Amino acid sequence: MAAISITASSVLKSSTGSVANGIAGASITAGQALYIDTGDSNKLKLADANGTAPANTFAGIALNAATAGQPVAYCTNDTAGFTIGASVLAGDTIWLSPTAGGITKTESDLIAGCTKITIGNMLTTTTMNLNPNVGGVIA
Repeated sequence: MAAISITASSVLKSSTGSVANGIAGASITAGQALYIDTGDSNKLKLADANGTAPANTFAGIALNAATAGQPVAYCTNDTAGFTIGASVLAGDTIWLSPTAGGITKTESDLIAGCTKITIGNMLTTTTMNLNPNVGGVIA
């Protein structure tokens, strides 16, 4: 699996990135992929391409750490250059990972039963066009 290892302190939206706020329903670290748990008062939890609905959806990427019950900000869209806190190749496509909260640069990580959600494409080795395709397709 080619999961991307995130350095939480390096996650940063650009000046034009869209931010939403919510309440954490689990322990969250900056840089983790989130979903909105509509069955639990719309709390934010770790998205998982291999999970069952609604966990296999994508709301955004956490901008701060939070434990259950605390506020969390997350970036929903950032086409000007979202800094993901990792270094990968410019041009790589970034996907929601089958590991809770994770992202991957390798589509083949999405095994049978996973929901394919494209999170964006790398603009440089450290910034991406965060423009998710939240519909997804079952692999």
